[in-house]
Amino acid sequence: MALAIATIPAAADAQSSTFWQCVTFARMYSGIQLFGNAATWWNQALGKYSRGNAPKEGAVLVFKAIGSMRAGHVATVSQVISDRIVKVTHANWSSRGQVERDVEVMDTSARNDWSSVRVWFKNLHDLGQREYPAYGFIYGGKAPKGAASAAADTDAKPVIDAKLLKADAAIKSARSAAPLAALIG
Repeated sequence: MALAIATIPAAADAQSSTFWQCVTFARMYSGIQLFGNAATWWNQALGKYSRGNAPKEGAVLVFKAIGSMRAGHVATVSQVISDRIVKVTHANWSSRGQVERDVEVMDTSARNDWSSVRVWFKNLHDLGQREYPAYGFIYGGKAPKGAASAAADTDAKPVIDAKLLKADAAIKSARSAAPLAALIG
């Protein structure tokens, strides 16, 4: 079953002057309602959302915090190409504050568990040479009750709350560069 991923509003296009943080964009795009630094999403998801190491459309890939990426990073899977390659749509990676659509991410882990990845980088027009540590994927469905580390919910759909839908509509109609936070206030 294909997952419905939220439409990217016109203001989120890469040419927009809106400055997007990865977490704000991933929350809006995936419907996963977690907050704070990207690296904290993995632990926050425990008991709220299913987590795992298999890529699925609509899932959020959570990068660990490292020296050059102190807050971590999150990216929403827009397409699964193979068990080792996905395309993601994410913000604030190659171009500060901008959205990148359907860029490649490759699993470089020895155990094929997505614990280490390489990400497409705009300036190279290819995958970057650096490997980034990752926790895995958070899936849009709620975690089963009592599950400490639940497997993926294969029929999971993003949960889009009324505020996000209202913000998405406002952005589309206004086509403004106003920050999302100002719209959902």
